[in-house]
Amino acid sequence: MIKIISFTICPFVQRVTALLEAKNIPYEIEFIELSDKPDWFLEISPNGQVPVLLTENGVALFESDAIVEYIDEITPALNENADPIERAQDRAWGYQATKQYLVQCSTMRSRDQITFNDRFAKLKKSFDRVEKRLSEAPYFSGSELGNVDIAWLPLLHRAQIVRNVSGYDMFRDYPKLRNWQDQLEKTGLYERSISDDFQGKFINFYLNEETFLGRGASDNETHCKSESQPSVCC
Repeated sequence: MIKIISFTICPFVQRVTALLEAKNIPYEIEFIELSDKPDWFLEISPNGQVPVLLTENGVALFESDAIVEYIDEITPALNENADPIERAQDRAWGYQATKQYLVQCSTMRSRDQITFNDRFAKLKKSFDRVEKRLSEAPYFSGSELGNVDIAWLPLLHRAQIVRNVSGYDMFRDYPKLRNWQDQLEKTGLYERSISDDFQGKFINFYLNEETFLGRGASDNETHCKSESQPSVCC
């Protein structure tokens, strides 16, 4: 059985586990703390990051893009009817999602409204592009779940938690993205691709009293336009 090495709230990990869940592929998962990475992990992860996939033969694979491609190579595709051009387009739209994972992380960690607005403006550029591409269909490419849906799932799931907990809707101006978010929730993949303690840790890290969202996104603080706060979500 394959094994995933994970950090609980990492979006790159959730992309991988969501794909495994969507394909009903059994796997084990082991969680580590990024603030105290074990030596055995550093020996198998050249970049010192999660996710890492250990194949059934014990070979370590790293980088979520490479891991997803490996999973697709050893299992049937979610959309087996896609032609080479469609698959290439799907990979490109998937890259558009993963480029935004850390942008969303830093946005959610913003301490004040000005910093939040500045970071969210960068995130919205990506939302604008995908909103124009989406149709009224439940999924990105139509009626069938595909790899683009899986790549965007961590962004959509985190935005849903933010809305439910803080009341701030990242997709207020994006009806198609909101519909996509709701349709993916119906698949059950949000919950199936995370650990039991995911939401608690997510809220403690992103929606606490130190963050603008954690305070209900209702204050009008104007201090510190540029905030130096590195993201450590992954």
